[in-house]
Amino acid sequence: MGLTLVEKIISEHAGKQVHAGELVIAKVDVTAVQDGTGPLTVQEFKKIGKEKLYNPERTILFIDHASPSPRKELSNTHMVLRDFHKEYGAVLSDVGAGVCHQRLIETYVNPGEILVGADSHTCTSGALGAFATGMGSTDVAVAMALGKTWLKVPATFKIVVNGKFREGICSKDLMLHLIGMIGADGATYKALEFTGETIENMSMSERFTLANMAVEAGAKCGLFIADEKTKEFLKERGREDKFRQILPDKDAIYERIIEIKAEDIKHTVSCPHTVDNTKTVDELKDVKVNQVFVGTCTNGRIEDLRVVANILKGKTVNPDVRMLISPASKDVFKQALKEGLIDIFVEANAAILAPGCGPCVGVHAGILGDGEVCLATQNRNFQGRMGNTKGFIYLASPYVAAYTALNGYISAK
Repeated sequence: MGLTLVEKIISEHAGKQVHAGELVIAKVDVTAVQDGTGPLTVQEFKKIGKEKLYNPERTILFIDHASPSPRKELSNTHMVLRDFHKEYGAVLSDVGAGVCHQRLIETYVNPGEILVGADSHTCTSGALGAFATGMGSTDVAVAMALGKTWLKVPATFKIVVNGKFREGICSKDLMLHLIGMIGADGATYKALEFTGETIENMSMSERFTLANMAVEAGAKCGLFIADEKTKEFLKERGREDKFRQILPDKDAIYERIIEIKAEDIKHTVSCPHTVDNTKTVDELKDVKVNQVFVGTCTNGRIEDLRVVANILKGKTVNPDVRMLISPASKDVFKQALKEGLIDIFVEANAAILAPGCGPCVGVHAGILGDGEVCLATQNRNFQGRMGNTKGFIYLASPYVAAYTALNGYISAK
């Protein structure tokens, strides 16, 4: 019986051939927490009684969700992570370094590895050909202590995308289309294996967006076959020696195969208050917005900022709209400065935020007022997500976000 991509990666780490549905104990290469989940993880780790981390060089603590801290209570939780870093030698990614998922793909995760993180969007790193998944704080604490975890091997949905996108269509549109098609729980505890000529032609940035939002369909992970584009990305980040390719077997068993024609994808938006509540931009052209947010681990990469800058250049954001832009990491911020993108944003009257999660988590920066509408490039639009249960969040691509900011209503031209 052939193996899927996720079965192959987990088999290597379990030391035996495994198949979907099996419960296994697998070695873990990288563990990660953020400032929302990290303090509890630290507490649980100390309960275990281990005097040291299994692999401190690959145990990463991120301060990104409330970065910088807006309240003393959150500042105190940041101190917990900084103290743990000093005491146990874990790696600390502090205020301004960027969103954990972006930093993980930039620096810490490689093809064929297993990453477990105390954050649901840990699945972003699956675009590198790794098995990356979110877990609870206690499970991650155990992985930090023992260098292994237990899990059930997920069955796989094979997502086959062929053809060419229409002009202006992004991988975000594809992912929102897919989630709208199968539902927010349509792939619960499954692996999404993305393939097809459209996927092969995608940039790594576009792939990261797809992997990032796999969990919004309920998936355990989203994976891609590492290829020459993966190799080039690793080379740019100084890790070319970490490249390896793992291929699913031709006779691999998939629970479901979903085929999508790229040319059928339109500008797609998730409407309040669930990600699978999708409509096309044409259906929403009368929806006025108060705020547009570009950034996050989903669409805060340099390629995303280039798309927005190209549309905003020489123009000004609608006076009734607040536009907020947050690069996903320090490296993205530096590149945007180098290319003059930040100048374009400032001249367009957009506000630039420090690298981090920012408005996406509703802890600080960009919290909505009662009844206000925000169109964001983030991955989640649950009620209250941006700090106010009386706010309304629409999700879209950077392309749609830029035009929406200019026009004052949801639009793609």
